Amino acid sequence: MAETERENIRESTLEGLDTAARKGKHGGRPPVITEDMLHTVLRRRANGEPVEQIQPDLIIPIGKRKGQNPSVASIYRALAEHAKREAYPEAVEQAHADFAALQAGGVPRPSPDAVALSS
Repeated sequence: MAETERENIRESTLEGLDTAARKGKHGGRPPVITEDMLHTVLRRRANGEPVEQIQPDLIIPIGKRKGQNPSVASIYRALAEHAKREAYPEAVEQAHADFAALQAGGVPRPSPDAVALSS
């Protein structure tokens, strides 16, 4: 009986998360490094400044740590994610297309690259 109850709770939770996602609501903390911060870091790094020197000038705009400086690790993580997006733009586009298909109630289609690789 407890197992059935647990399964019912799990299904209700998943339905609630799915409904929230369809409304554009996603859980978790807001990102610490905003796009503006990332552009600032990228510009200053291009001028030769180290991340450790840039970090004290950045201020977190929202969330639990609002008004504080982001950690150096957060900055490096954001830079790594940015580099990944720049290296694989087609993967980002495919992920956005898949998400849009899921939002519309459809089934994501495999990318042409994935189809070519599997043949």
